Amino acid sequence: MNGTASAPVLTAPPRAVHVSVSDDTLTVDLEDGRTIAVPIGWFPRLAYGTAPEREHVQIAGAGFGLHWPDLDEDIGVEGLLLGKKSLESPTSFARWLARRRAEQQP
Repeated sequence: MNGTASAPVLTAPPRAVHVSVSDDTLTVDLEDGRTIAVPIGWFPRLAYGTAPEREHVQIAGAGFGLHWPDLDEDIGVEGLLLGKKSLESPTSFARWLARRRAEQQP
């Protein structure tokens, strides 16, 4: 076969080693030295979460996933690398938001 050698195929995404969430950005440091930063608006549950809820993140799945137990949110590192936003339907998010508001009522 003639031509240029093709680029190597990424078989598994690098693992997350550190996560931070500000009022407008989700930032994930990867084991290979890269940092991914995406708008928090891509993930409405994070956007509606409080600072303490956002800070309570667990690096899960051997570093391939992120989990916020207080927000019932899971995000994969591979999806972040591919630029994928939340796939939660508006109906599902509206139900979650209504439950959240009801739980916060005195």
